[in-house]
Amino acid sequence: MIGAMLAAAVGLEAAIANGADFLLKCQAEDGHWSDPQMPALTALPLWALSGAGGGKGGDGEPSPLRKAADFVLATQREDGGFYVPKPGRGGSGLGNYNTSVCLAALFDSGLSPKGPLLKAREYIASSQLEGDDTMAGGFGYDRLSRRRYADLSNTSYAMSAMAKTASLEEFRTSGKKVDIDWNLALSFVEGLVAREGPDSGGAAYNLRTPQAGVATNSQGKVHLRAYGSMTYAAVLSMCSAKLDRGDARVRQSLAYLSSNWTVDENPGMGGQGLYYFYDIMARALSAAGVDDVGGHKWKKELSAKLISLQREDGSWANDNNRFWEADPVLCTSFAMLALELCRDSAQGK
Repeated sequence: MIGAMLAAAVGLEAAIANGADFLLKCQAEDGHWSDPQMPALTALPLWALSGAGGGKGGDGEPSPLRKAADFVLATQREDGGFYVPKPGRGGSGLGNYNTSVCLAALFDSGLSPKGPLLKAREYIASSQLEGDDTMAGGFGYDRLSRRRYADLSNTSYAMSAMAKTASLEEFRTSGKKVDIDWNLALSFVEGLVAREGPDSGGAAYNLRTPQAGVATNSQGKVHLRAYGSMTYAAVLSMCSAKLDRGDARVRQSLAYLSSNWTVDENPGMGGQGLYYFYDIMARALSAAGVDDVGGHKWKKELSAKLISLQREDGSWANDNNRFWEADPVLCTSFAMLALELCRDSAQGK
């Protein structure tokens, strides 16, 4: 038993180390990865490498992590967001998505002054939709979008980044402390979670663009199809709002995930968004303090699956390119972040 656990630990650490080597080889000279106009695509490898303990750099040279952090910091706009504006495009430079990922990554890396992170919190808080319609409380891709839009993926990124960095407000020396309306955000999330029927506890992306399609129940009522990654996003959002696994709403979503447990696909979406699914699964279940999902030790099963999918060069990539997942840098970052949260399974926890 001890030998098996040690072997699992060695395999997991080796997978993380090989992934880190791959990412370091792919980094551009100026510190970015993949697309310089998408700061999140640099922040995700920075986040993953920070947890892997790699990228220290040579004597007299800035480390790869330092270069990545500096690149991300240089993309911050006057409004506090980390993004590259794209005028005339719906969603502009995906300011909320980029800022939420960059804020979380920079905070965990410890490589940013507090000032830029406090400004990023201001940007995210200002991006939350107000009002009394079904979009109220949620977050979309960009604060300056030409349409009123919010979805559960962007909302979960924003809520988790704000929860993670809440302690920074202690250092705000001028003006009122900045935060989001947590009750309104939670209301938006709950509006996307089915409370009855075959998908009870499962969550969908949003009411306007159902990524997994719709279905008609026995009463002829059309409803959104729930799917795996969005249900994990709902759990992470609820935990970010300080609900715990004892809350009936969290329990209901965990019951859906137990009934639809798999690490072979994104339930309801197949191979689409598979590595995002792995990452959001690990973050949500870690936040909920859950070790067992429907009789499955998720850390053990998820780490074994990811290790089996790693390529010879240390990377991971998805054959399905929806949500940019043909990019091995993106998928390798997601896989490493998930594995780093699985580490304690190898110690029998």
